Amino acid sequence: MTTRALLNANALSEVDPWDELRRFTPARIAIGRSGASLPTRALLDFDLAHARARDAVHAPLDTAPLCSGLSALGMATVEVQSAAGDRAQYLLRPDLGRRLSPRSAHALQALADTQRQAPDLLVVIADGLSALAVQSHALPVCEQLLRQAPAGWRCDTAVLASQARVALGDPCGALLGAGMVAVLIGERPGLSSADSLGIYLTARPRAGLTDADRNCISNIHRAGLSAAQAAAKLWWLACEARRLGRTGVDLKDESDVLLPDVRPALPDI
Repeated sequence: MTTRALLNANALSEVDPWDELRRFTPARIAIGRSGASLPTRALLDFDLAHARARDAVHAPLDTAPLCSGLSALGMATVEVQSAAGDRAQYLLRPDLGRRLSPRSAHALQALADTQRQAPDLLVVIADGLSALAVQSHALPVCEQLLRQAPAGWRCDTAVLASQARVALGDPCGALLGAGMVAVLIGERPGLSSADSLGIYLTARPRAGLTDADRNCISNIHRAGLSAAQAAAKLWWLACEARRLGRTGVDLKDESDVLLPDVRPALPDI
């Protein structure tokens, strides 16, 4: 390559002056270019993010540290599995991820037979599409849920669910007679975050509900909503759901207005 060509190539790969905007978002903006392609650094970053997302989808849920952590918080736990036999079947058959295996249904029924009082809010921790998110953020969220629990709420039972979709919380809540169920679940990994946790709140869980019957709190991760902010939002929604008698499209999340502390922090401009 001639000196002139080398200088031209270096000029094309220079960082875009709009690079300053990148501090406002993890999205891939202002990454520059090298000729008609991406700079090598941006291409390698993309490949790394894609590999992390794939690993998060296939990673198994390690329930032992979760059980130990929940027990330390004073929560009773029970492990269940969906009707999906393995990860491959779970990914190909979403319907099986919404149903309890017969053995797990019996385990929950046995727990229901021994409990003295049904939970007002049942916590279901489900692997979903990112067990990494659950391993990283479920325990801090549960700790904040207990710390911020309003008076008069019984929230001391957690179900750990493997190969699970959001709707698996419905039969879990119905079998235990819960007033509401909060499903903490690993969200579909993206190229900006492979460990994002979501929470789905459903009042009077039972068979036949749809996503229109739930409220969602999403993007719980290091660069998103904190565990404390997520817990504050969930309790605000749960209290409103108790007042209205329902969740879903009829329950609007106004916690950002009424609870200033739950607003995500923005960088100074």
